Amino acid sequence: MQPRPVKRGLLQLVCFGREQALSCVFPVVIFASLALTKLIPLPWIPRYDWLLLICLAMQWWMVHAGLETRDEVKVITLFHLIGLALEIFKTHMGSWSYPEEGYFKVFGVPLYSGFMYASVASYLCQAWRRMNVELVKWPPFPVVVTLAAMIYLNFFTHHYWIDVRWWLSALVLLVFWRTRVIYEVGGTRYRMPLALSFALIGFFIWIAENIATFFGAWEYPDQAAAWQLVHLGKVSSWLLLVIVSFLIVATLKRVKGRQTPALPKEIAGHEQ
Repeated sequence: MQPRPVKRGLLQLVCFGREQALSCVFPVVIFASLALTKLIPLPWIPRYDWLLLICLAMQWWMVHAGLETRDEVKVITLFHLIGLALEIFKTHMGSWSYPEEGYFKVFGVPLYSGFMYASVASYLCQAWRRMNVELVKWPPFPVVVTLAAMIYLNFFTHHYWIDVRWWLSALVLLVFWRTRVIYEVGGTRYRMPLALSFALIGFFIWIAENIATFFGAWEYPDQAAAWQLVHLGKVSSWLLLVIVSFLIVATLKRVKGRQTPALPKEIAGHEQ
C-alpha cells in the first residue's frame, strides 16, 4: 500500500497534467495540423492556407464552446499581430523562411504563423484561469511595460546593434527576484518563483519548436538541406518571448481586475 503523501502527490501530478493539457488545446491542434498536412497532402489550396483555415476554425470553436472568453480572444488577437510583425521582419532579415506556396501571405509570411504566437497567449490565458493564478510582489506597472518593450525591441535591433538578450535576462532576474506565482491544483495552493516558471515554459516551447520545424512549420537556414535540432541557444530567444507574453497577459489581467467592481458581500455569498 502506498503511503498517503505519495498517493496524494501522484494524484496532484495527474490533476496538474490534466489542467495543463486542457490549457494547451490550441497549441496541440496546431501541431496536429502541421503533422497531418505534412503527411497527407490536402487538395485545392496550398498547405499554408489549410493551416490558416484550421486555426480560424479552431479559434471560432473554442469561443463558441466556452473554452475561451471574448476578452481572451482580444488578447490572442493582439499576440497574433505582434507575432506577425516579428515574423515579417525576421524573414526579411533571413533568420528563417517559409519556402512553401500560399495565397494568404504577407511579405512572404503565411498568416497562419501569427497563430503560433497566439497559441502561447491562449495557453497563458487558459492556464491562468484554470489554475486560479495570482502574483505576489509584482513590480510597478512602468517597470513591467518598459522591460517588455525592451525585450521585444531587441528582437529587431540586435540585427543592427549589439544583442543585449543576456543583459535583459539578468534584468528580468533582478526585477522579478521577489515575485512569486501562486497557482491552484486540486484545491491546494502552491507557489513558485516567477523566474523559474519563465525558464520552464521557455524550455518546453523550444521542444515544441523542434516539433514544429520537423513538420515544416518554418525553416531555419541550417535546416534547408536536412532537418536537425534547433540550436539550444534558441531557448534564450523563446525565454524572452515567453517573458514578453507573460508580462502582457499579466498586465492586462491586472488592469481588467481593477476595472471589475467588487460584488457586495451579500451577492458574493450567493455567487459561491
